[in-house]
Amino acid sequence: MVIDMLNYGENLKIQRKQYGISQLELAKRTGISQQNINRWEKGTVIPNIDFCVKLADFYGISLDELVGRYFKEDNKTTYSINFRDNNGTINNNFK
Repeated sequence: MVIDMLNYGENLKIQRKQYGISQLELAKRTGISQQNINRWEKGTVIPNIDFCVKLADFYGISLDELVGRYFKEDNKTTYSINFRDNNGTINNNFK
């Protein structure tokens, strides 16, 4: 099994947009500064594990999902993506 990662900053932005909130709203709701969120999404700074846990808990996802980590098995790539709607979470896996 090979483990690959998408760009973590891009994935942080994708998670926030799927949740449907701005950087400022995320900052207000998590207590993380908007400046840090912006730097992480741009990829100029790497968030420490404490902030990653806080964000994953906020979104209700795993740390792997938060940073865009996915697995390859037998030359097939499995992506785990969370989609949220107003009624809850719909989980989809794509190969």
